[in-house]
Amino acid sequence: MSQAPHRAILISHNGGPEVLQMTEQDSRKPRADEVRVRVLASGVNFVDIYQRTGLYQAPLPYVPGGEMCGVVEALGKNVSEFSVGELVASATAGSGCYAEVVNVAADRLVKVPRGLEPRTVAGMMLKGLTAHYLLRQVYRVGAEDTILIHAAAGGVGQIMVQWAKALGATVIGTVGSAGKAKLARALGCDLVIDYSRQDFVKAVKKFTQGEGVPVVYDSVGAATFPASLDCLQRFGLFVSFGNASGPVPPFSPALLAQKGSLFMTRPTLFDFVRTPAQLRAAASELFKVVKQGKVRVTVSEAYPLADAARAQADLEARRTTGSIVLVP
Repeated sequence: MSQAPHRAILISHNGGPEVLQMTEQDSRKPRADEVRVRVLASGVNFVDIYQRTGLYQAPLPYVPGGEMCGVVEALGKNVSEFSVGELVASATAGSGCYAEVVNVAADRLVKVPRGLEPRTVAGMMLKGLTAHYLLRQVYRVGAEDTILIHAAAGGVGQIMVQWAKALGATVIGTVGSAGKAKLARALGCDLVIDYSRQDFVKAVKKFTQGEGVPVVYDSVGAATFPASLDCLQRFGLFVSFGNASGPVPPFSPALLAQKGSLFMTRPTLFDFVRTPAQLRAAASELFKVVKQGKVRVTVSEAYPLADAARAQADLEARRTTGSIVLVP
């Protein structure tokens, strides 16, 4: 049975930002294991762009967006861990969050502790949980480590820099402009490299006295490969977790041997928060470092839901820093 209609952004075919179209849709009651949420803000992320263009496959037509913060409106009959009126969030809803109302599987939701602002939460869930698995699971960063974070002024980068500094690490960050370099320094980077003007491999090698770093975190993709491998120590780990400039091109595994018996991984958040317990444990750590002030999340702009195309275009053109959100 449908309820009152609500507004949502719909993608009916892959393409540029113009395929994001505002529609009115009939709301429906949550299924047995779902929670109906009134969205207060939804995050805009590169994964949304990858799905829109078809780089990542999503069944068409669909409402984009897997990240949001909102208030519980109704519960499916099997849901007992949430209450109507609670503030909740999701980073891995899959789709549906570019809307005024969304039904989300209960096992993809977390409760938001008091003292956190909904727009901040909506802008930090996916990026913050990504930072968590990268820094605490893929490679467990410690005070003895000097690490390289590409796109240090980006949404994930900003959180990673601050969190890594809170863990005691020495952080090298790359950026693409003087303005972003200033921001990366303010976040705590020990060395900031503007790769539009500097050879970042030479800068990393000089800073580490020729040794290189044990781990490189790369969300840029094609533009920083294979140079990222040249920044690593022998047995170092190349973590490719995004494609902002296009995907890393195919290469022979022998390249890893030639450059020092290197390791490479292409992880995804969804494998690290596959179960409700894993998701809620990671979110708890994220909320803790934010509430303690160790990590500050900047929402640089809140776009009206109707401007979803402009929001994605700005993100794709790298005109944004920090996080951006849509507000119904």
